[in-house]
Amino acid sequence: EGLTVIENAAKEPHIVDLANFLNSMGANIMGAGTDVIKIRGVEHLHGTTYAVIPDQIEAGTFMVAVAATKGDVLIKNVIPKHLESITKKLEKIGVNIEQFDDSIRVWVDGPLVKTNIKTAPHPGFPTDMQSQIATLLCLAEGTSIITENIWEQRFRYVDELRRMGADITVNGKVALIEGTGKLMGAPVKACDLRAGAALIIAGLAASGVTEIEDIYHIERGYDCMEGKLRALGADIEKVSVPDKAEETKPESDKAAV
Repeated sequence: EGLTVIENAAKEPHIVDLANFLNSMGANIMGAGTDVIKIRGVEHLHGTTYAVIPDQIEAGTFMVAVAATKGDVLIKNVIPKHLESITKKLEKIGVNIEQFDDSIRVWVDGPLVKTNIKTAPHPGFPTDMQSQIATLLCLAEGTSIITENIWEQRFRYVDELRRMGADITVNGKVALIEGTGKLMGAPVKACDLRAGAALIIAGLAASGVTEIEDIYHIERGYDCMEGKLRALGADIEKVSVPDKAEETKPESDKAAV
């Protein structure tokens, strides 16, 4: 009953899409896409048929994976306008991008170079792409600076990338990345969803074998990621191993890249 007001709301396209979906079921939601959303309660919702928009973070993750491995891939079922902030930064790093109506081609035919990134609310560079592009900058030439303005715990992935040879120094909300041009396979652990995606990208680009634990974080936000990458030629598989700590526990999942 009554009016609910959400302040400091996220403004990404999927927030607008969620509101549109709920409104198509009879909800009364106003302001989605701004930082103030107003919801007037209704007595009931009804069924609907709705087409969900493509996930721009999933698309952005594949764009970075292509760049890190210097591949050439056409990513279908995307909305290029939703990817503009990601596209602009990748182009500065040296990635070639060609946009079509509902697809985007990504390829690399030259060196990757440094850049500076500051995360910001939409339409700025998304914090959910920060760890993935940091992995790419580890492979670029020069010193890059990333400033995280959204989520204070975003840099938890840094220690794992260091195990793979990354040269990253974190001071508060700023990370200094010295591009080494290469990464080495190592056993690592996903500490959150986007960190896990970054480690998969690192494993694809690294020499040797990378084993990633706690991939349930990754599976929370990516559907059959290993299958899609394998279809592109990646040497990646999902394996189950017994938990050595307690044999009574369920098997823990890992991904080997």
